[in-house]
Amino acid sequence: MSRLKNRAIKKAGNTMGRQADELRLPEGRLSGFIADIFAAAGAGRTEAANIAANLVMANLSGHDSHGVVRTPRYLQNAERGQMHFGRKIETVIDGGAFALVDGGLGFGQTVGAQAVDDGIARAGAHGVSVIALRRAGHLGRIGEWAERAMAKGLVSIHFVNVANSMLVAPFGGAERRISTAPVCVGVPNPGGDDFLLDFATSTAAEGKVLVSLKGGKPPPRGSLIDAEGRPTDDARALYGETPPGAVPDPRAGSGALTAMGDHKGSGLALACELLAGALTGSGATGPGEGPYNGMLSIYADPARLDDGFGWGGAVASYIDFVRGARAADPGRPVMIPGDPERRARAERSLSGVPLPAEIWNSLVAAAAGLGVEAPAIG
Repeated sequence: MSRLKNRAIKKAGNTMGRQADELRLPEGRLSGFIADIFAAAGAGRTEAANIAANLVMANLSGHDSHGVVRTPRYLQNAERGQMHFGRKIETVIDGGAFALVDGGLGFGQTVGAQAVDDGIARAGAHGVSVIALRRAGHLGRIGEWAERAMAKGLVSIHFVNVANSMLVAPFGGAERRISTAPVCVGVPNPGGDDFLLDFATSTAAEGKVLVSLKGGKPPPRGSLIDAEGRPTDDARALYGETPPGAVPDPRAGSGALTAMGDHKGSGLALACELLAGALTGSGATGPGEGPYNGMLSIYADPARLDDGFGWGGAVASYIDFVRGARAADPGRPVMIPGDPERRARAERSLSGVPLPAEIWNSLVAAAAGLGVEAPAIG
């Protein structure tokens, strides 16, 4: 680690009262390392590479909360039988333009891709499709699934919940009742940059608090409450005290995440629980062992809805119109959803993926436990 300390780590300032060290790794090197870890844990080489690519792409896109920081938790879930390698979706109900599929607790990067590809194929045949996916392992960054659909020219909407993972207090509440419940909308733009709206309905994604706990930036103001319902910026409100070497458990703390946008975000989160959890049969969140995802996805071929008005031009011109609004801060031009991810990818593809040293150390430790050697740094 001396080379890492001396050559690759830069001081990133004080975070939560301690000095935070950060290093940057090239995308390819990090992806190969993560793939080696999952292959050693039991995944086939293709599946291991797909899991790694999904996690690293989240980091490249600026969504560190859904990136490689999740590797130790994924490994723990697999060891406990809460996520499984090599699974394929099972079609429970086939309605032509709609289907209910079961992920069998497979890795979300595997069964999620299968469910999305099924939805894309059905939308190609029917113009629209609805796919209800239940019992999937963590689906990663949901924006990736919308990007997969947009690459085929499809609009898509995704509602997601996490069964058995109460992390968020409803508006006005002082205790957990809801999962982080992501929502994602993708609209392809034939004339320019695609529209990609992807967010958790909590004020901050749980993974952002995990990154904070591991030496990253503090959680966003107002994103956490303690056991009494009072605002706090202490990540331990979510995780409690984590023993040395243990994987932080977001269900172990006495506090909670807050819902974004007060009653509006809380209502949207509840909608996700009902649509992605109750409607799919995956189950709305509550107390229980083994978190897993449900996802209700809607796909539409916009070309089938175009009677000659030119939907592609309408999308492009309106995006340009919105971006052209006079900025409140001249140094910060107006952006559309998807712009921050594009900017992060451009920057991080050149400079490398930033990782707090504590996250890197947890990856090295996980790899060592599986007999995988970490790549040289520096």
